[in-house]
Amino acid sequence: MIDLYTWTTPNGRKVSILLEELGVDYTVHPINISQGDQKTPEFLEIGPNNKIPAIVDQDSGLKLMESGAIMIHLADKYGKFIASDGEQRSRTIEWLMWQMGGLGPMLGQAHHYLHFNPGKAEYAEERFSAEVRRLYGVLDKRLEGRDYIVDDYSIADMACWPWVSRYEWQGIDLADFANVRAWYQRILARPAVQKGYHVPKVMGEIPAG
Repeated sequence: MIDLYTWTTPNGRKVSILLEELGVDYTVHPINISQGDQKTPEFLEIGPNNKIPAIVDQDSGLKLMESGAIMIHLADKYGKFIASDGEQRSRTIEWLMWQMGGLGPMLGQAHHYLHFNPGKAEYAEERFSAEVRRLYGVLDKRLEGRDYIVDDYSIADMACWPWVSRYEWQGIDLADFANVRAWYQRILARPAVQKGYHVPKVMGEIPAG
């Protein structure tokens, strides 16, 4: 049994999608970040960086924060969506780290300046708009001739997809990135992705791409 502490953000959806794909039992604990639930002493015992998601693995008692670390732990634990060794494992981690260090943080800044606070910081809007398009270009090139980021469907795809699902917030038209669009729609068609997207609650229709 896995206890998942999460909210309706791309980082949270990465882990709920993975858990749905794994088909394992898990219990959802909503952490409403707009109300400050992530700052309570109870949550900080599990996620000391006061950010979701976090898990408690009841099999071992392990408490784990950081979505990338959680995904590697779960994929290794259940032996799915990451190779046990070799180049494919390294490539999966490489692209997971690309999401953790680039795609997620930069798209998150784009959300802040372009979606929530437009017109307040022209330089920031230009900077993050350009960086978002650059990152989409990197992903589009990687997907050329591939169905998935590391050939087989993996945690790298599950990590990147929820961020791309907010393409409208980022001022992106997926028609400009044909490989990304095809990949996005391919993953959207998966029932586990649709179910995991709506954890811990339904937030309207999933953007169709």
